[in-house]
Amino acid sequence: MTPTSMHVPVFAGEGRLVYEDRPLPQPLQPEDVLVEVSKCGICGTDLNILAVPPAHKAAPGLIIGHEAVGRVAAVGAGVSSLQIGDRVVVAPRLTCGKCRYCRRGLDNQCENYQSIGTSRDGAFAPYLLAPERALFKISEQVSDEDAALFEPLSCVVGASLRAPLQPGDRVAILGCGPIGSLFALLYRLQGACQVVMVDVVPYRLEFARSLGADITLHAGEASPIQAVKDLTGIGCDLVVDTVGNQIDTAIRLARRGGQVILFGLRMHDNPPVNQYTITRNDLTLVGTFVGLKPFVRTIQLLESNLLRPARIVTHHVPLAELSRGVELMRSGQAIKVLVENQ
Repeated sequence: MTPTSMHVPVFAGEGRLVYEDRPLPQPLQPEDVLVEVSKCGICGTDLNILAVPPAHKAAPGLIIGHEAVGRVAAVGAGVSSLQIGDRVVVAPRLTCGKCRYCRRGLDNQCENYQSIGTSRDGAFAPYLLAPERALFKISEQVSDEDAALFEPLSCVVGASLRAPLQPGDRVAILGCGPIGSLFALLYRLQGACQVVMVDVVPYRLEFARSLGADITLHAGEASPIQAVKDLTGIGCDLVVDTVGNQIDTAIRLARRGGQVILFGLRMHDNPPVNQYTITRNDLTLVGTFVGLKPFVRTIQLLESNLLRPARIVTHHVPLAELSRGVELMRSGQAIKVLVENQ
């Protein structure tokens, strides 16, 4: 029997979570779908919302969280592609389809978007109310742990399409957190001959080695630029900055004619850029933001079982201990934490 209320952590501003009893949301609009959430990953966006001061906007009173997998519990009158019992994952960014960028096919740049877990209630809860268009069915053969990472994996897949790797390429990844780890798994699957990972946290570097990174470099102990040049002779074919402020290091790690993906977001950082190096070395720089509709491709990748993103999950916590999971990730003691309702 479906309950009538749920006990949930609510963002209370300035890094605070307060647990409250909330009425169970109901599918009142024709496109509404009620999802019983099984697991939800803690994302860097959640850490930014809970930072002091906040590094990402969210209104006090909001339920955060968006990396979810669950089952359809109820549907609105207009829902046609889903039915009760379907297993679904969440694509949280809800675009308008009408603005200047949506009409250009650039829905990732929508001017009027909403987002589950940042501008409307999210999935750190027993139940999530979401519009039909935000939900994608996924096979029963995909584990909950793998399926919960659908959304961050879709961002990585979308970014990789902007600067395609060639089999045999050497890759350098700046940042060994969840996103850097997913890039490493994807590029290894695609045929990278050498994966170099760079960080300043020993735990993350050790974890990167356990994932199969060929070389790990501590950026605080020696110059990764010189180390990569010594290892490769000319630099890497493809470099990814998952941190958000490493553009100068990224362009210096790339070989002439190489590619650089700028993935990480740090709104208040403004690092200097050596334009001479970009131009003289004929580099291709690509900024990537969430990807252009990478969702079906990501579902297919997960259902193939060729890439198992759950390899990056290091900790599980119950919903009642969300704050502990946040602290584990913030302190560098975890790579990826899943919050569980069951």
